[in-house]
Amino acid sequence: MSAPVPVLRSSSGPAHARILAVGGYRPSRVVSNDEVAEPINSSDKWIRERSGIAERRWADPHETITAMGVAAAGKALAGAGIAADRIGCVIVATSTHFRQLPAAAAEIAHKVGAHKASAFDISAACAGFTHGLALAGDMVRSGSAEYVLLVGTERMSDLIDREDRGTAFLFGDGAGAVVVGPSATAGIGPVVWGADGSQTAAIDQSASWLDLRDNPPERFPALTMQGQTVFRWAVYQMAEAAGQALDASGLTADQLTAFIPHQANLRIVDALTKALKLPAHVAVAQDVVHSGNTSAASIPLAMEKVLELGQARSGGFALTLGFGAGLSYAGQVVALP
Repeated sequence: MSAPVPVLRSSSGPAHARILAVGGYRPSRVVSNDEVAEPINSSDKWIRERSGIAERRWADPHETITAMGVAAAGKALAGAGIAADRIGCVIVATSTHFRQLPAAAAEIAHKVGAHKASAFDISAACAGFTHGLALAGDMVRSGSAEYVLLVGTERMSDLIDREDRGTAFLFGDGAGAVVVGPSATAGIGPVVWGADGSQTAAIDQSASWLDLRDNPPERFPALTMQGQTVFRWAVYQMAEAAGQALDASGLTADQLTAFIPHQANLRIVDALTKALKLPAHVAVAQDVVHSGNTSAASIPLAMEKVLELGQARSGGFALTLGFGAGLSYAGQVVALP
């Protein structure tokens, strides 16, 4: 008689997950268009016309990736009413943590008091937060973590060439965080995501860290971008991806409360809004005007702002869409915290 075949136990969790709270951190230093315009021989008018950006925040030396992440995470935890020791995993989305190891997530987990949590970073540039949100929702529903702390934190001012006319005026610093946990109803819709690796040169880094070691360039490696290529891709292909995410949720545009895309450029946000034919009652996040492009931090910062300003209500549905280097993207409909 043969021995019984062993059965591997699998984890299981609640049927649904949602964002319980959001928190943000914005550096105190406000950088005007006039300040960034001088090194690129530009003007406030030129910057506003091309990006819609009026100002951005740049971090001071003490406002590190982890310090900003801890501040945003603390607000999110307080808003959720969840003790840090109940967090099962901390995910940090960032492209400006300039230490290959250890992960920024491990330090943030320790500093907020999530001492039992697993912790890791993800790198998907400006799409990092929406990738992390898909992972966090899946973790809660699978039972691998009861609560997940997701943080997007960036110091883009460290990665830009301040004399690059195509990028210097676009980017800002900051951090945003959410707590994801169990829900009685669906609060995070199916993710629609992908990447076009044939266009990795569209958003790139001027040199690798190995180049910095082996053949030091004249300048520190900086972000580079083919502006028109990125604009066309974002406007046309991301409108399609946003529509797919909405379809996957089972909702229609008139059932949305808000549209919260990555805050790359106001012209892109406006073009996506027009392409999706969103009804007038749908609040469209425009945090980019005063925060600039904060990469992986932009969506949670914009989410916090639309709620803070009363432009969208708690419990309403928001379409989120992150997109950036890779060229990668991810989007989903969520219930607002």
